[in-house]
Amino acid sequence: MWQIIQSSLPEILWAGIKYTIPIAVISFAIGLVIAAITALVRISIPRGNAVGKALWQVARGFFSFYVWLFRSTPLLVQLFIVFFGLPNVGIQFDAWTAGIVTFSLNTGAYASETIRGAISSLPNSQWEAAYSLGMTYRQVLFLVIFPQALRVALPPLSNSFIGLVKDTSLASSITILEMFMVSQQIASHNYQPLLMYSLVAVVYALFCTVLSILQHYLEKRMSRYVVAQGE
Repeated sequence: MWQIIQSSLPEILWAGIKYTIPIAVISFAIGLVIAAITALVRISIPRGNAVGKALWQVARGFFSFYVWLFRSTPLLVQLFIVFFGLPNVGIQFDAWTAGIVTFSLNTGAYASETIRGAISSLPNSQWEAAYSLGMTYRQVLFLVIFPQALRVALPPLSNSFIGLVKDTSLASSITILEMFMVSQQIASHNYQPLLMYSLVAVVYALFCTVLSILQHYLEKRMSRYVVAQGE
């Protein structure tokens, strides 16, 4: 058994470093951008003339539909639609791109609700105080609101990232050679599925444990001024 573990573990770890972690990091980064845009569109008050307000309402409806769609359908189904389904209408991605696109859109939908909730949780007095100092909407948003909302949103966003790392195992269904698929291939040769799947589960647990430690550090780091003020 130990000989099998020693020979299989490097392959699984290499697949995690080469595919699992990069897919998760890239998808989460893109997803956060999508989430921030989605959240801002959905919570912002439309300004300008009637045409501008109408266009803003259309954009808000589009992003609301996007969030509903990706939160209401399974991630595996989304992967199959993007990789296997879209080629039927002339849109074709390679496996890596299809995975990034799907994971990014899925992450963006869930993270947008986290960001929207974090921004909405801040009292209106924060906006009013900043406006009284002569700050513009953009200055208030990026200099006052976002830094506070980020501290509130950090724990759920970190959980989303950890969940995304585990969800990348679904990428094996569209032929991406990540950790789970490597363990499947090894199991098909050595006929030790229980050992291989347990081993890859341990590797996932190791990655997620490291991320959890990093999450606690970031939470403590971002809350240091709040703690100091409380004292």
